[in-house]
Amino acid sequence: MSEHTAALRWSRHGRDFTYETYSRDHELTFENGQKTLASSAPGFVGNPEALNPETLLVGSLSSCHMLTFLAVCAKRGYVVDHYEDDASGRLDKNADGKMAITRITLRPKAVFSGGKQPTAEDLAKLHERAHANCFIGSSIRSDVVVEPR
Repeated sequence: MSEHTAALRWSRHGRDFTYETYSRDHELTFENGQKTLASSAPGFVGNPEALNPETLLVGSLSSCHMLTFLAVCAKRGYVVDHYEDDASGRLDKNADGKMAITRITLRPKAVFSGGKQPTAEDLAKLHERAHANCFIGSSIRSDVVVEPR
């Protein structure tokens, strides 16, 4: 087992504290020391220059799926040369009427080299296995859709 951490720091910086005026900007520091500016999404009075939690969730799932997919491919003798994903997440009301990321769509595209090339059926199975073993995918309640390109 392992534990993963992120430290969050926010301060009012003397600004008025009303819904319309308080700053949503905050700093996230990850366990390796990397820092990023985060905020709420622009639709929720956030800073469009910063990362928002919804985007971070979509990015985390996309990254985890790719890392798991690469491991699955390597163990099965496929050589992946390039991988990209244009992932998106839908913020909507869930079954309880609460705002949630209700659907995340991954659109991965992998380029293979070597003599062993996956068929379309093989590729679907590789992505299914990656999704089934992705730590982040196993951690969230949203529907996750994988649409290989």
